[in-house]
Amino acid sequence: MDATVTENPQQHRFELPIAEGALAAAYYRVEDDGRVVLIHTEVPSAFSGQGVGSQLAQGMFELLRKTGRKAVLKCPFMVRFLVRHPEYADVVTG
Repeated sequence: MDATVTENPQQHRFELPIAEGALAAAYYRVEDDGRVVLIHTEVPSAFSGQGVGSQLAQGMFELLRKTGRKAVLKCPFMVRFLVRHPEYADVVTG
């Protein structure tokens, strides 16, 4: 899998295509001040444990960094990812 994470603002999620139309997604809402509140991450069960969620998180944090936005982590998966990858702490607030 060598896919790129993209943002789907209409669905309020970041997406990572996996295979055969399947995708992993990180859902969010945007606060009035522009912060991106990450509320839920989904990876199809057939792809669980294969690093798909981590690839999604990495691509999402890179997109947020590139666009100058900050994230608020309400999703337990994203909190655990940040603990293991403190290099993205600059993208997180609140």
